[in-house]
Amino acid sequence: MAFLVKSFSTTCGLLFLFLLARTTLASDFVQTRGTQFMLDNSPFLFNGFNAYWMMHVASDPTQRYKVSNVLRESAAAGLSVCRTWAFNDGGSQALQISPGVYDENVFQALDFVVSEARKYKIRLIMSLSNNYQDFGGRAQYVNWARNAGVQLTSAGDDDFYTNQAVKGYYKNHVQKVLTRINTITGVAYKDDPTVMAWELINEPRCQADYSGNTINAWVQEMATHVKSIDKKHLLEVGMEGFYGDSVPDRKQYNPGYQVGTDFISNNLIKEIDFSTIHAYPDAWLSGQNDDAQMGFMRRWMTSHWTDSRTLLKKPMVFTEFGRSSKDPGFSIASRDSFLNAIYSNIYSLARGGGIGGGLVWQIVAQGMESYSDGYEIVLSENLSTSSIISQQSRQMTALEHKMTRP
Repeated sequence: MAFLVKSFSTTCGLLFLFLLARTTLASDFVQTRGTQFMLDNSPFLFNGFNAYWMMHVASDPTQRYKVSNVLRESAAAGLSVCRTWAFNDGGSQALQISPGVYDENVFQALDFVVSEARKYKIRLIMSLSNNYQDFGGRAQYVNWARNAGVQLTSAGDDDFYTNQAVKGYYKNHVQKVLTRINTITGVAYKDDPTVMAWELINEPRCQADYSGNTINAWVQEMATHVKSIDKKHLLEVGMEGFYGDSVPDRKQYNPGYQVGTDFISNNLIKEIDFSTIHAYPDAWLSGQNDDAQMGFMRRWMTSHWTDSRTLLKKPMVFTEFGRSSKDPGFSIASRDSFLNAIYSNIYSLARGGGIGGGLVWQIVAQGMESYSDGYEIVLSENLSTSSIISQQSRQMTALEHKMTRP
């Protein structure tokens, strides 16, 4: 009897610890409440960065130290959210070699990225596909269907959003990634609070329909699919923020053109938890001076922040911004001035509630010249820029603490 009592007591104790561990883990997921991000029932603000390259670099085990170095240096700079790719379709070092066929070694590289992010307490926004041909993207999905003899409606890539076979390929990829059990941590991605959010596709665009309706239907279908697999994590579209037909007067804020998305209607879909914007005034408004470009940026940020708070009633993240060294007249000082202005705007808007933070594009490690796109920042080398990034991290943390106090 004593053995049975002891055994029962031990079992209850283990069960309690197991449930406590599950509770602690579950409470660690970033959530939303109205227009705020929340973590452990307190407001969550952050400063973050993009490092799309992490899985690709980690697929070579001898290069994994670069992932670790960037995560360690970013954590030291107070950066707590990283956006990265959870896809590489076809081509070199592909994760998805062909529809439904995966390279386990590359998947283990993604496992490493997630486990290292967890180690350095950096949360991940993981994107599931790409609008562009880099790393496969929707062009690769359409080519797979074309090569399989699927009847497509056009010579372009917009069948990605409408063709049933192509949509099936994408849904299978979502299922595969979300249910992946990390070979290092033993935790399924869909159960890991290291993941802050899933992103449907990086910068969706549709030339066949500038109204935003085609992408809207696709977002609704795919968001529903993601949430049917994973209800714990947040979900966003991956949008740049271009306005469409649903609120015509907002088109005045676009940089002179549309791309087939509708910031309002696409983000109103209930399964989408927060809105995103990107901005590259040096590329979008090429030829205009710094004052004109910064004026655009302020209007772009303020209009989307206002719409997220009042129309969408969801929080927003500024998920991509930067200044390219390839632009005429570039200098480190001009980039630092640009980032200072953006960070100041983010902080000002965050004080009013409704924006979680910003993710600069992009942070890389030393010795990654092949990934240079003009926007790259090496924290250990670009000390003035690193100082500005760290200062923003401190300010956002201080504001978060101020909002948390009763």
